[in-house]
Amino acid sequence: MYSLIRKLLFCLEPETAHDLTLDMLGAAERLKLLKLLAPRVDSQPAEVMGLQFPNPVGLAAGLDKNGDYFNALGSLGFGFVEIGTVTPKPQPGNPKPRMFRLPEREAIINRMGFNNKGVDHLVRRVERRRYQGVLGINIGKNASTPVERAVDDYLLCLDKVYDHADYITFNISSPNTPGLRDLQFGDNLSRMLEALKNEQQKRFHEFGRYVPLAVKIAPDMDDAAIEQVATVLYEQGMDGVIATNTTVSREGVEGLKHGEETGGLSGTPVQEKSTRLIATLHGHLGGRLPIIGVGGIMDGESAAEKIDAGASLVQLYTGFVYRGPALIRDAARAAELALNDRRANSTN
Repeated sequence: MYSLIRKLLFCLEPETAHDLTLDMLGAAERLKLLKLLAPRVDSQPAEVMGLQFPNPVGLAAGLDKNGDYFNALGSLGFGFVEIGTVTPKPQPGNPKPRMFRLPEREAIINRMGFNNKGVDHLVRRVERRRYQGVLGINIGKNASTPVERAVDDYLLCLDKVYDHADYITFNISSPNTPGLRDLQFGDNLSRMLEALKNEQQKRFHEFGRYVPLAVKIAPDMDDAAIEQVATVLYEQGMDGVIATNTTVSREGVEGLKHGEETGGLSGTPVQEKSTRLIATLHGHLGGRLPIIGVGGIMDGESAAEKIDAGASLVQLYTGFVYRGPALIRDAARAAELALNDRRANSTN
């Protein structure tokens, strides 16, 4: 059924199809029809970052930036849903068109630019939460905020979403906000994470609720940079790392229509690059920090590859667009088998 729906949706401009799909999912969920249409995903509990995940497959940030549809998306069987990226103030993002399909490679290029309705809107939506799985909230900085003051935006968002999130992700790796990726390295990263960790600890000691903090990183790093990032994340007490965001590389889409568009590339072309980074990152972390693997998961096999590389959970985005809800079930089964193999090997 989804192949037919996709054929119809792919006749529309990508962003229009995106908005229409979410509206239809929202309507189906309100009418209590969604669970009848979605494939059954078996319960496969996993404990990561001190949280109990119903299954190891989540939805990556970016699909539901404003928290308008997470209840519906969660009904499709995701073990966790990450909403955002959200910024302190509403912003329109980059000029349209800003999303491009490359169907020959099951890929997407986007340069959305953190278009969202602002953190206050997202909080109002989350206050109506019905979804019973784990809810992550992904936060970023406004484009108008200078990079040297980015921590102010992250602290403001952290303060507003802390009581409503099961975990919080700092997006410092989108290629579509000028200067943002500079926050991934050196003193910039250390200072920002120290300030955010201090705020988390303050909230925990005052109110007794500990919300794990994760950082989402880019795939475009060499081994030295990955080692440096791993060291800072561990030293600053982060609870998890999400690897990876989209890539600025155009390897694998050369010569294709839209292949040279500016923005972040996701889908099949980033699959191997993301998995290699996860393996390298896992090697540097030595299991001291859980990794959530994302990037080019298009079937059960590619989900298992992320687990085998060192991830504890996985997230879908572009694969979900191209393959539909059945991918959630397939990825969950494969990821669970891979996790079981890891547990068995660790006891031998």
